[in-house]
Amino acid sequence: MFPSWLSTLASVGMAVGPPLVYADQAYSIIRKKDATGFSRDVCAILLLANITRCFFWLGNHFEFALLFQSLFMIVAQLSLLYICILYRPKISPESLGTSSRPLSFWQWPTYAQYVEFLAGFILCQAILFLVFGRSDVYVSILGFTALGLESTLPIPQLISNYKQKSLYGFRLSTLLGWVGGDSFKTVYFFLQNSPLPFKVCAIFQLSIDCAIAVQRIYYGNAPPATTLMEEEDLEQALALAEE
Repeated sequence: MFPSWLSTLASVGMAVGPPLVYADQAYSIIRKKDATGFSRDVCAILLLANITRCFFWLGNHFEFALLFQSLFMIVAQLSLLYICILYRPKISPESLGTSSRPLSFWQWPTYAQYVEFLAGFILCQAILFLVFGRSDVYVSILGFTALGLESTLPIPQLISNYKQKSLYGFRLSTLLGWVGGDSFKTVYFFLQNSPLPFKVCAIFQLSIDCAIAVQRIYYGNAPPATTLMEEEDLEQALALAEE
């Protein structure tokens, strides 16, 4: 058995640690006034997963630390999403009107559209929980859905890094936070004997984190070709304007 103060400290770390990982990422985007390199789909996954996890808690009261982690993460990702939209790159699909996703999902031009979608998602979750919330099967499905979604968190960033052949714009501190946080989280789930979905999904997520760490070593973080071309076009436009 661990001392009570150590258990409390671990719970506090679980609640506030993961949301704080994104503070440096947000600061970096604001400082550069450019969100290139950070996948906004990360925000989508974390928002949908943590909203679903809150409903899972209503049916299966797991640790309060994990519930507060979800609430803090929702606030953190709403803030980061706003910053990403404010400083989105000029060549983003919504800026060029070239989104290939159905209904331009998660590539909308205004922040209000994201909030409206999330409000509708919460309403649908509430209705479904009122209808099926007493079913253990439904509650289990909620748990696996929430944690399964969260375990795919690093995948959009993994794909973005592969396409860019660079980790430009993706902070090393965020990567270290992912690897360290998910390692801590995995150990915490096993020590606290958390429900099975927490354990399985934590192991999967940690494996993707490690793959991104390998990308960091292999690709580095030099600006991708698209960013360099955009800067050159801007310089040419300024030169022509001066003439």
